[in-house]
Amino acid sequence: MPKIKTGILYLLALTGCFVFASCSSEKIDSRKKPLDAHDFDLPGIYKRGSLVVLAENSSTSFFIYKGKKMGFEYEILKEFAEELGVSLEVKIVNNLDEINDILNRGEGDIAACNYTVTRERRSEINFSTPFLQTNQVLVQRKSTPETLDEKVTFITDPIQLGNKKVVVWEHSSYYTRLLHLQDEIGDTIMIRPTQAQEGVEELIEQVANGVIDYTVAEKNVAEINERFYDNIDVSLPISFKQNIAFGLNKKSPILQKRLNSWLAKFMKREAFSYIKRKYFEQINSSVSGESSFKSRRGSISPFDAILKVEGEKHNIDWRLVAALIYHESKFNPNARAFGGAYGLMQFMPGTGPKFGVYPTSPPEVQIQGGYKYLSRITKMWMGIKDEEERNKFILASYNAGAGHILDAQRLAEKKGLNPHIWDDNVETMVMNLGKHAYYTDDVVKSGAFRGNICIRYVRGITSRYETYKTLAKR
Repeated sequence: MPKIKTGILYLLALTGCFVFASCSSEKIDSRKKPLDAHDFDLPGIYKRGSLVVLAENSSTSFFIYKGKKMGFEYEILKEFAEELGVSLEVKIVNNLDEINDILNRGEGDIAACNYTVTRERRSEINFSTPFLQTNQVLVQRKSTPETLDEKVTFITDPIQLGNKKVVVWEHSSYYTRLLHLQDEIGDTIMIRPTQAQEGVEELIEQVANGVIDYTVAEKNVAEINERFYDNIDVSLPISFKQNIAFGLNKKSPILQKRLNSWLAKFMKREAFSYIKRKYFEQINSSVSGESSFKSRRGSISPFDAILKVEGEKHNIDWRLVAALIYHESKFNPNARAFGGAYGLMQFMPGTGPKFGVYPTSPPEVQIQGGYKYLSRITKMWMGIKDEEERNKFILASYNAGAGHILDAQRLAEKKGLNPHIWDDNVETMVMNLGKHAYYTDDVVKSGAFRGNICIRYVRGITSRYETYKTLAKR
């Protein structure tokens, strides 16, 4: 199916400015702005100076994390725009049922939404050279005592899908595949269709939360989302491998030829391998395990001295920062995680240098830079007078980026919740940012976000902070 954001993934942002000055003008625009007839194809792109990409707000296509624009397909097309010497303009398409029509109306040059190449789609649009192959997998909850109590069958063979309800987008390749699978297994699958606004990642979340029992997703999308929900299983393939490619207007043969020629070379380069590894092959490479340093009364970490000095300088409780560092790196200054995050405080590659922190920086410099960053975030939330509440907003912003938390705060106020209270108020809206009805609201500026990791992050650090307060004085 077409897909291309979760969340969350919390990936990195390795790409920098374009070689050409004009390429620094990337923007996100969801307004309908048809191109003139002469703007179709590559000459029109050069004339306007921008490549317009139609993307879905999802973990493989395009999303914003910690203020950074990210996504597997986004990064590929960013490289292509750099090659052309034009800027990259992203338009978010909230209804994938409309994406081919939007493309054919000339409101974009390329569709990037984890688009599976099918014969039906080929009749409407052209496709680029495939840049990825993946099969479809069943998404279900893991077999546990809880799911056994619910009497939910854990599927180990597609034939067991007979008389089971599977929820998928009606106009997706998933739906078509399930129709064919019925014939293959000689039994009826109760396929419940949804509209395109309810994307595959939202359905995966519903599986994790027990709202539905089964859905289908491309393996690449499913594996990214598996890191957000530790109770889902995506191991059962239900199709052969299918091609994923970019969609193009049939009136853009020159662009198609140029893109295909560039992809043939780019996919052999290390840059493509790196992007692919970053989003798909290093999914589980985040920091884990226990710290080798054992906290004891009066002492929390090997860095207590510098934490106290910087804490007093910035008026931030050093024990809170210690709890954050434990969560981020287990006090390992050489820690690396998925997306290129590095060091004690897991700075992203695009953020660390702004605070004088690089992968080779000593622990003291890492901590000093971390306090500067936290001080900047703290100033944003000084309107929240209660320190305990304010700390939760600070931690959430450090994890998710302030943009998503501000979105959740605006949503909370709009829905009649307290925008200055985290638990059961703004926290609820953070979780809802993964739902189409919420992340397409006019008050949301940073798009979709998978909030469950952020919520666990805040709860985990807050709990550890309370423990640390019993171990050491401020």
